[in-house]
Amino acid sequence: VFWRFKDVKPDTLGPNTRIFQWVPQKDLLGIWSIEFVRMTVKWMSVLLLLQMSCYLRSGNCGKVLVWPMEYSHWLNLKIILNELVQRGHEVTVLRTSASIFLDPQKSPGLKFESFPTSISKDDLDKIFTMLINVWTYEISGNLCLSFSPLLQNVFSELSDSYLKICKDTVSNKQLMTKLQRSKFDVLFSDAAAPCGELIAELLQIPFLYSLRFSPGYTMEKYSGKFLVPPSYVPVIMSGLGGQMTFMERVKNMMCMLYFDFWFQTYNDKKWNQFYSETLGRPTTVTETIGKAEMWLIRSYWDLEFPRPTLPNVDYVGGLHCKPAKPLPKEMEDFVQTSGEHGVVVFSLGSMVSNMSEDKANAIAWALAQIPQKNDLLGHPKTKAFVTHGGANGIYEAIHFGIPMVGIPLFAEQHDNIAYIVAKGAAVSVDFRTMKRADLLSALETVINNPFYKMNAMWLSTIHHDQPMKPLDRAIFWIEFVMRHKGAKHLRPLAHNLTWYQYHSLDGLKKKYLKKSVISLWLEMKTWSYLHSKWKIFVQTSGEHGVVVFSLGSMVLWRFEGKTPDTLGPNTRVYKWLPQNDLLGHPKTKAFVTHGGANGIYEAIHFGIPMIGISLFAEQHDNIAYIVAKGADIRISDDTGDTP
Repeated sequence: VFWRFKDVKPDTLGPNTRIFQWVPQKDLLGIWSIEFVRMTVKWMSVLLLLQMSCYLRSGNCGKVLVWPMEYSHWLNLKIILNELVQRGHEVTVLRTSASIFLDPQKSPGLKFESFPTSISKDDLDKIFTMLINVWTYEISGNLCLSFSPLLQNVFSELSDSYLKICKDTVSNKQLMTKLQRSKFDVLFSDAAAPCGELIAELLQIPFLYSLRFSPGYTMEKYSGKFLVPPSYVPVIMSGLGGQMTFMERVKNMMCMLYFDFWFQTYNDKKWNQFYSETLGRPTTVTETIGKAEMWLIRSYWDLEFPRPTLPNVDYVGGLHCKPAKPLPKEMEDFVQTSGEHGVVVFSLGSMVSNMSEDKANAIAWALAQIPQKNDLLGHPKTKAFVTHGGANGIYEAIHFGIPMVGIPLFAEQHDNIAYIVAKGAAVSVDFRTMKRADLLSALETVINNPFYKMNAMWLSTIHHDQPMKPLDRAIFWIEFVMRHKGAKHLRPLAHNLTWYQYHSLDGLKKKYLKKSVISLWLEMKTWSYLHSKWKIFVQTSGEHGVVVFSLGSMVLWRFEGKTPDTLGPNTRVYKWLPQNDLLGHPKTKAFVTHGGANGIYEAIHFGIPMIGISLFAEQHDNIAYIVAKGADIRISDDTGDTP
């Protein structure tokens, strides 16, 4: 057993257990591969080309400003930032003098802009430690229903500290002037650390978030306009997962209402006043956060349960996972002594300390009882992961298909473990009431019952079977926002509504249903050369170009009789038009259309502005959407007059 533990060595520690203050968790959970160890010059060349790709694409390299968060949040953020550097982008991290985890020497590829704050490193570390200890040892397993005033007080103290840091940042004229002159393309931030959005607003640059969760999904709902139906989506920090019973749905609703109330009353007035004064206009933190172009949620559907989502939200859980590397010699030697039986990895994360002696001895005793018997020979990969349920560790176990014993401590760890238990890949143990026999029973269950390994491997298969790796998706969206100066077309229009408009309380206005289309580009094709008769006619337009006019195959523009008297010399009537090819011709200036989806998307594909004469079905909606986006003029279908 590998046990990550920093306190006094327990008296009951068995000979099969080694304690380390740090373990290479990803490498222990993974089976290191010969292919990785024997990486050839060919693959090194591919890596070098990837690093240089941004330089080879002139004008695509960007400047990224980062407002970070501490602890495991920074570890996730750093994975993305290092990849951005590998692709040639310039990444600058704002680092306060109170920073705990941000070490420039450990991230040589990143630029750090350090500046002083009125909060010391010890002050911030003390608050974080208090938060973890209160959450771990003083809050019961009922979670949201026992979200005590004591914990709320710690949150308020943490919020006040970040408010001081934020004030010190934006009031630092030398720093802000330097940032203005640097002309950053985008700001990337962890939404759990407020102030990044304010800096982006002051610099007038787009910003996007990385986020695991906020209590009760309140930030996601109120700022991001996420949809969280409580009837079948477990509210984070409710400890619920999967198919909920009636009473569980009642609890879920109570949790949602509680967190909604807490969010509305939680220390926002100070932040709202500060943001309004700084920006010189009335605003709120919620409104400012809502201006994020994209939300990169550090979770995925292998862990989560299905729910409605938005186009400016992507789930990138497990982006930090990578192939396992060879272990340090001391650990490798210990692993080899396990023979066919494998090893158990035990880690309660980087933020847990001061475990009681009784708890430490109970854990050590249980680990010492894991049998080394022949009946395990039928299970050559009987590894298990004993974890507190942090998202990073959960995803490393999913990545490698390792079943788990969950001992959740704080935050969303109870939810993570509940999700994995519901999916049949883990057994949960209550840390507060845990006895020796409880942990031993859980370990024996996970190791001996193939059900858990099978389900863990299924989750691993789901995790790996994605069209694009999580890290690549995260990088894509950051680069996308830089290329397009934002992603306004993906943000829901709910951001433009008041709360009473959002709930249609203002009236008797019609409520139009949004339509979603899947696989939009399947029918698009690159324009081909026109037939000679079309080409000759197009060329006669000179510098003025041509206009493509089509009202669809169901409208009688197929003249077989007398040509209309009003037909001008610049107009041709045909029974059929190669519409896709005409729209793709460089001389085409406009497209007159009835608003059918095919024609609309052909015009979008080639970037042709439209005149819409909608006739039936969803054509009125299609034209209305394009008019709203400024790429179309609408004409009434009955009078020919503009409405």
